[in-house]
Amino acid sequence: MMEAQESIFHSPEKVVEEKDETNGVIYSNGCNDVKKKIDLMRTMVADEDPACKDIDDSTLRRFLRARDLDVEKASSMLMKYLTWRRTFVPKGSISTSEIPNEIAQNKMFMQGTDKEGRPIAVVFGSRHFTSKGGVDEFKRFLVFALDKLCSRIPDGQEQFTIIGDLEGYGYCNTNVRGYLAALSTLQDYYPERLGKIFIIHAPYIFTTVWRIIYPFIDKNTKKKIIFVENKKLEATLLQDIDESQLPEIYGGKLQLVPIHSA
Repeated sequence: MMEAQESIFHSPEKVVEEKDETNGVIYSNGCNDVKKKIDLMRTMVADEDPACKDIDDSTLRRFLRARDLDVEKASSMLMKYLTWRRTFVPKGSISTSEIPNEIAQNKMFMQGTDKEGRPIAVVFGSRHFTSKGGVDEFKRFLVFALDKLCSRIPDGQEQFTIIGDLEGYGYCNTNVRGYLAALSTLQDYYPERLGKIFIIHAPYIFTTVWRIIYPFIDKNTKKKIIFVENKKLEATLLQDIDESQLPEIYGGKLQLVPIHSA
């Protein structure tokens, strides 16, 4: 499947860019220019919402990078995020009592960090089913999980890593509405949080689903998706994740911990 779909199933391109010394953030326009854009963005959003004046530089940088350093677009994106957050997560966080059906599927785990210090989550696609809670509960589960991951990100780092394991994946696990909701949530409300996602054990039947969702993936996210060949699984993961931080099921030494227990 990997060879047949080479134009779609791809690895990130190698790009040489200038790095900002703060947090290892990548820019191409120079650090001083980025700082000016951060200050301008803070002024713009604070004019609309005074509470925004206290948003840290790291958050503003992430939204700027997500919009290719376009201040107006990044400001609009941030305001949309703040409005969504206040409406969708009015209490500040999602509790397990709000996502019982999703928790019961036991499909997402969190343990260890990669060599860049990014926390690692493992998602088992064969354990995902459309629950009686529907897309709304699934969206709440996404926010619960993403907030958990973000809370584990150490100082000096901004991103997390995901291993998407599709072994045993079948038509009964297909949920295009859910996938598009996940993609929208990640790209619109957690910009530049994804460091890498390794897709492993992808079966042929996943090709159809991938073709549907691929056009909705933005160019920055596409560069972070890596489809891993089965015969190169352990070697590929070990390039980014030390053996001591890799789950046992992939040749490492860590046991997986359900995300709701992490």
